[in-house]
Amino acid sequence: MSWKVANLCADRVFGSAARKQIIMFLADKASDDGSGIWCSKGTIQRHTELGESTVKRTISDFLREGILIETGRRPCKNGFTVIYRIVLDRVMALESTAEPDEGTGSTVDPVQLDPGRGSRVDRVPGPRWTPNHPETIHKPPTRKRAEAAVDERVERIWAAYPKDRQRGKAASMAAIAEALAEGIDPDDLLRAVHAYATESAGFTRAKVCFADNWFAGRRWQRFLEAMDEERQVHAALAADHHARLAAWVRDRSPMCKHITAPQVTALVAAGLVTDGQLRAAGLAA
Repeated sequence: MSWKVANLCADRVFGSAARKQIIMFLADKASDDGSGIWCSKGTIQRHTELGESTVKRTISDFLREGILIETGRRPCKNGFTVIYRIVLDRVMALESTAEPDEGTGSTVDPVQLDPGRGSRVDRVPGPRWTPNHPETIHKPPTRKRAEAAVDERVERIWAAYPKDRQRGKAASMAAIAEALAEGIDPDDLLRAVHAYATESAGFTRAKVCFADNWFAGRRWQRFLEAMDEERQVHAALAADHHARLAAWVRDRSPMCKHITAPQVTALVAAGLVTDGQLRAAGLAA
């Protein structure tokens, strides 16, 4: 996670809420130079709650605009996951979100941009900036606090491993931390631990795997791949369902009365219908 990249992206205009949401998620996975972003489009979609087509289209647009570049690929069960890098120079060239510092044109009673810095009572100068001044720089959490948050997630994953097979805590936690640094979702890794615990509940001691070997050998990978496959199946089913709903809207089908407000929002976010089509079908945009 890079506060530097996240702050840089937060201060730039990307053109839409969806584009901003996706670039901020990617910035959260990046190193300080913008590199090392390893997460699938399914992961982006799950965490941003945007439509699959929106995520794919936005990533393609970022690549075409030079905001993102591909730096490599990592193999997985379904093929590969692309590794991205955010091009910081390209991001810095975008329009800033800061308000322009425009003069008022007044020469009689000009607006004071700075707060008063004097005191009529004790003559002690006031602060240079008020706490909510636009140029006040809020410091990100210290490295110690950030590391404590990571350690808490690592500790939680370690604690979830079956107690009778916990061994080599230091080595296991180092392997967990390494996986998280690569971009593995801590919640997914925790689910993988629970899945293995359930799968191996009836195993004898000779057949189980101790924690240090399990984490170091990345035996959680197959559980993550299974979860990813399941999500892809659900995403495909959802896409088919949304396509059918969109067809109802375009055809002004009587079945439109069964379309819920969250489904309308999902159809708009995915770009499957327009506001005009929704109104024509008797649905609120």
